[in-house]
Amino acid sequence: MRPSTIILAAFGLTGSALAHGDHSSGSQKPIVGDNASWMVKHMAEEHHVENFDAASFFALHDFDADGTWEGLEILRTYGLMDDSNKGVSQPRRDEIVRDILGLIDYDRNGVITKDEFVRFINVEGKTLPDMGTGPGHHGDAEYEYEIHHWEKYHDDNTKLEDLTHPEDIEHFKKHEEMELEEERLAQMDKIAIIEENIPAKFRRSG
Repeated sequence: MRPSTIILAAFGLTGSALAHGDHSSGSQKPIVGDNASWMVKHMAEEHHVENFDAASFFALHDFDADGTWEGLEILRTYGLMDDSNKGVSQPRRDEIVRDILGLIDYDRNGVITKDEFVRFINVEGKTLPDMGTGPGHHGDAEYEYEIHHWEKYHDDNTKLEDLTHPEDIEHFKKHEEMELEEERLAQMDKIAIIEENIPAKFRRSG
């Protein structure tokens, strides 16, 4: 059973103090070695991909599919749009963008094209540097939970009562909070509609 199929059922877990299972017993072995490049580690940990080329790496991280990497896409590739890096200062973020553009933006127009990236990797034999921001988490919360926790410690046979890790509880708690917020907004919409139907002379003035 995938996490998306048990979200509603799991809400009952959020109010309980549950034991944390032994992560090490079910953890997958690292796909790549410690000496692998940041790009290789990123593709293995974030995408579970072992074999890739420069063009496919570029396309995968061209998030708006416009054929270029802009500053925000560089930041997202390095995981700087993820909560795990919310403590990274704006000057450091700006520095990372400048450094990557300085390496790969050969025509100095402020963006990186696929041709420039392929030249950097294939012709010059270089690789994206490790900027000290972790493996580069850039999926949404659901994707990050599934690929970085579910696939390591659970499988399709996992039952509701097995979801006892703090990561499980926190994940489903967020879903519950989101649902409650959606319900609150829906109620506000209903109230607004009702008030609009009240004759103006009976409405409370601001």
